[in-house]
Amino acid sequence: MSTMHAVRAHRRGGPEQLVYEEAPRPEPGPGEVLVAVKAASMTPHELTWGATWTDSFDGSGSERTPIVPSHEFSGVVAATGEGVHSPAEGEAVYGLIPFTRDGAAAEYVTVPAAVVAAKPVTVDHDHAAALPLSALTAWQALVTHAGLQAGQHVLVQGGAGGVGMYAVQLATALGARVSATAAASDLDFVRDLGAEQVIDYAHDRFEDHVRDVDVVVDTVGGDTQSRSWSVLRPGGVLVTTATPPDEQEAARYGVRGVFFVVEPDGDALRSIAELVDDGRLRAVLDRVLPLRETRAGYEALETAKRRGKIVVHVAD
Repeated sequence: MSTMHAVRAHRRGGPEQLVYEEAPRPEPGPGEVLVAVKAASMTPHELTWGATWTDSFDGSGSERTPIVPSHEFSGVVAATGEGVHSPAEGEAVYGLIPFTRDGAAAEYVTVPAAVVAAKPVTVDHDHAAALPLSALTAWQALVTHAGLQAGQHVLVQGGAGGVGMYAVQLATALGARVSATAAASDLDFVRDLGAEQVIDYAHDRFEDHVRDVDVVVDTVGGDTQSRSWSVLRPGGVLVTTATPPDEQEAARYGVRGVFFVVEPDGDALRSIAELVDDGRLRAVLDRVLPLRETRAGYEALETAKRRGKIVVHVAD
């Protein structure tokens, strides 16, 4: 079989450029696996990233059009490239595809073997596909960059957001005491994720309720980030995915500020899968769409309020 069905964009733009069509099936190169995609997940603003359209992260490289979006996936290994001993053909896997490669809104995708991990066994492919980017971002914020320890106090800014909901769950699973901010309609949801204290950011200033925080996970930026310095204890750390923090402000408060962009990480995905299978981490889905309706999913990312991921169900 040399072709497959895929959703592709032949020129830069938004969801209006996405078309469901027949496309060449990729073949795995050295160090790669070919995955028969069962489900894929989409990310807000993905179609505005330079890496989506070129072969360089900052968008300065060569154009890759036509491109396939959706960089989170769950599926089954259909073939392996030269030098790949694991995962094996037939193994169920999930992962985050490097952003400068085609995504998983297709029946097949090739992925570096090193960045995939065995799929959590207790959830279906749709739920597994919702995990990689957001859960990895939360893991890297808390574990890689903050070095979170059990018993520490974490404040998650935006606890009901795509990354925030996993930061709340992971921090709780790792033994931290968790506070979070959220909209009034999301307070109970964030408490159910494990937060001990949830603050309605529209009606209360978090500075009046939280202090001596070891780690702030900032997914909001702007004024929220600026106000977060004052709640950190000396030696604490603010980790953000929103905007690079003010180093002078960090120094003034005797804390660290870290900005990062998530990276594919097979080892971290294995740890995340263990937490899922232990019942300490759950995926949150907003809706599941068939592959041919991928464009509608990207339109919803731009227009609709959501709780959780929009997932594309590719195959049973």
